[in-house]
Amino acid sequence: MLKQTLQQKLLQKLSPQQIQFIKLLQVPTVSLDARIKEELEENPALEDGSLTNMTDPIEEYPDKDPDDNFDNEESFDSDDFSLEDYIQEDDYKDYGNGYDYGDDDDERKEMPVAIQHSFYEQLQQQLDLLALDDKHFLIGQQIIGSLDDDGYLRRPIINLVDDLAFGQNVMTDEHEVLEMLKIIQDFEPAGIGARDLQECLLIQLQKKDANNPTIKLAIKVVAHYLDEFTKKHYDKLEKSLGVSPEDLKNVVNEILKLNPKPGDSGAVAGKQLHIIPDFHISNNDGILHLTLNGRNAPELRISRDYQHMFEHYEKSDQKDKKMKEAVQFVKQKLDSAKWFIDAIKQRQQTLLKTMNAIMEYQYDYFLTGDDRKLKPMILKDIADKIDMDISTVSRVANSKYVQTEFGTFLLKSFFSEAIQTDSGEEVSNKEVKKILEECIAKENKRKPLADEKLTEILKEKGYNIARRTVAKYREALNIPVARLRKEL
Repeated sequence: MLKQTLQQKLLQKLSPQQIQFIKLLQVPTVSLDARIKEELEENPALEDGSLTNMTDPIEEYPDKDPDDNFDNEESFDSDDFSLEDYIQEDDYKDYGNGYDYGDDDDERKEMPVAIQHSFYEQLQQQLDLLALDDKHFLIGQQIIGSLDDDGYLRRPIINLVDDLAFGQNVMTDEHEVLEMLKIIQDFEPAGIGARDLQECLLIQLQKKDANNPTIKLAIKVVAHYLDEFTKKHYDKLEKSLGVSPEDLKNVVNEILKLNPKPGDSGAVAGKQLHIIPDFHISNNDGILHLTLNGRNAPELRISRDYQHMFEHYEKSDQKDKKMKEAVQFVKQKLDSAKWFIDAIKQRQQTLLKTMNAIMEYQYDYFLTGDDRKLKPMILKDIADKIDMDISTVSRVANSKYVQTEFGTFLLKSFFSEAIQTDSGEEVSNKEVKKILEECIAKENKRKPLADEKLTEILKEKGYNIARRTVAKYREALNIPVARLRKEL
């Protein structure tokens, strides 16, 4: 049985400008230039003021209803558009509400980028130098193309045989593929083409001096006692190998020099992202000064050509369909340009407002750089302070960096939960992590401190926290358990 009902629903719908702002807010400074360039290419009504004659008056267009349309030709007359309503003095120089923008001359310099080859290309170049027939060359190419990013061959050999048969029409067998794999495993970087960690380490060791007693012993450890080695059961290794602690220490040091991920060796530099800080905080005799990176204040303006189109329309006596369509197109581009400029302005104001609130909240920390001065602070604290939504603060904190006199940091790193001491005082868990880090740094590496002992030390200092919390903080600091921190 069908039944009709009338229901009311309250829905919140974001406007195009709000969506534009949210997207721009998440863009870090290092990517902002590319985003602006993309908008400039897509919208001819938008111009980069720094590339035009800055002696010309700069125009700006206020918001208009994006849903305006001209379907009804009778309602289309000269009163629909007024050039004076669209054009007003541009106030882009007041974006910051009194805040300073850093001198971006140096920041705008292009960073030199080294020409690098991926390890796949390096291997292909080495393969090209070998005197191989077509069949073995194709087998070698298939092996190289099947390697993971870390340089391992995790695809079963039988599968490679099938791949060659169906994909390259090359008939081969496992023995032939293995023979070719042995050749590739002799390529640089050492350890490439291994099927597991043990084989990777052995390949590297076998390329070293075979007459060196330490190398011989290292090969024996990797071949037969890798599990004991990774678990740092050094006592068992000394007994099984019949060696002194000093000899075992030399073996351990030799193995630790090896690269467990040879495929990454040539790509590490290429994967590093160049961080351009969004803010800079300087300390002038105990007074903090906040500056927004100058790249965040682009000199965007509306195209004068589009202004002239409107002027031409106002002076024209002919208001036909073609003219209507042209003006509609121009108006859409003008609205889009205005939305983008406004979103950039709003982005700047939000960035400055948020960072200024964080700086004021953590003033003592930014004066010294001492993690112990960090006060407990959550997103809601800053959101309440600047009267903005938590999600807005989160977008800023998760993607923006600040440069200080003691390093460059992601804003997210200044947020932390509160922990209560025995005296009833609330401190940041960052302070506890710092103390934990210091305790582990000073420990006897022959007898590293277990989590239980670390818990006792923290309790003695007045931080009454559970062992599992200590373990959680230790893991957050990327510090392994006590047994794995043991050294000879």
